[in-house]
Amino acid sequence: MRLSQRFAPLLAALTLLLALPCGAASHTTKTAPDARVPVEERPFGAACRTAVEGSYVTAYCHNPYPEPDRVRLHIECDPWWDIDSDGVSVEAGPAQTVRLAGRCWKEVRSAWVSHQR
Repeated sequence: MRLSQRFAPLLAALTLLLALPCGAASHTTKTAPDARVPVEERPFGAACRTAVEGSYVTAYCHNPYPEPDRVRLHIECDPWWDIDSDGVSVEAGPAQTVRLAGRCWKEVRSAWVSHQR
């Protein structure tokens, strides 16, 4: 057996390996696109709808993102003697909708929802 016939399979494998694109030669798997993005830059925040009916406030928050969002309802009451309120923080998990509710004794001046990672 000649020397060139002996190394022919090795030479063919090396030629094929060098002809492939750089990424095709490795056996590593790709990671999810958002796994490479820092947590601070990923889309975040539940979408909230707030409704005021008299002295009652209701908010529905839906989180479409894969990371949880801690939402909290804040209510500012109109009369100076009516106590404003900050509700408890509730976790809205991925694809989850949560309901937040609160009230004033008299009129509601404003209501909003805050978000926390």
